[in-house]
Amino acid sequence: MASAAKFRQLKVLKSVADYGSMTLAAQSLGISQPAVSRVISDLTELFGFSLFDRKDGLLIPSKETRYILPDISRVIELMDQIQHTSRDLTARRAGHLRVACLPGFATSHLPNVVASFLEKRPDVTITIEPDRPERILEWIIGEQYDCGITDAFTGHPAIESITMDIRTVCIFPLSHRFSELSTITPKELDNERLIHARRDSYFFQALNEVFRNYSVRPKHTVETRQFTGACELVARNVGVSIVSELDARTYHGQLNFRPFTPNIPHQLSLVRPTHQTASMITLDFMEQFKASLEDLLV
Repeated sequence: MASAAKFRQLKVLKSVADYGSMTLAAQSLGISQPAVSRVISDLTELFGFSLFDRKDGLLIPSKETRYILPDISRVIELMDQIQHTSRDLTARRAGHLRVACLPGFATSHLPNVVASFLEKRPDVTITIEPDRPERILEWIIGEQYDCGITDAFTGHPAIESITMDIRTVCIFPLSHRFSELSTITPKELDNERLIHARRDSYFFQALNEVFRNYSVRPKHTVETRQFTGACELVARNVGVSIVSELDARTYHGQLNFRPFTPNIPHQLSLVRPTHQTASMITLDFMEQFKASLEDLLV
């Protein structure tokens, strides 16, 4: 017999044992009473012993049946659980997602996206691992994570990516004179205390090129890897900075910001392993993350 048929037979056996009646068992399973009778007859032949004894009009499990009923119950419970989980996976309500991200995202924008994503997926679990861009790419290439959020990605044959250009703004302390301006240009930054990205980053190099073109020389005060670090320093009156508007919004009420012209987009990349088939949960999460940035794209 096929294993699927055996599973259905076990459910019939369990139902007859529960109800003590083939008629009631048939009603509970939505099948005919003769069908139940045939299953019990087939199982009796298969097992080689009587499954039930009659007593006071009821079918009472035999001693041998009582011995195997706990195992039958566990099999049925496990199969029901597998079917439930498979339905949830198909409906994108269950599964595990491993996300690597830049450190700033782990404590700013990403928690909001994760909370919204899990709201309709109570059986989905997520691992979030923040680290520097180089390590994120190593993890994705090694297929240790399902997807990653990084910046300045230049391409790799083992990585599939979606790059988004995020608007940048000039951030400054709440009491700064820039509050009176509607837009900040490079000339306003001349001789200003500047908090900036690492000198070897594409973003700093692009910004520095703009300063050279405008003959502007800010005071390079602090160099930091993360935009969130720049925001923290600006909020403490250390200086001004050019950062992603995404990060600036996170510090609403702690600092002010204005559009920076010419705009130098911050390139953010969603990455995943090329040679690993992405789960539906992974694809859904990536789509939701992209959607969360729509009003920030250049």
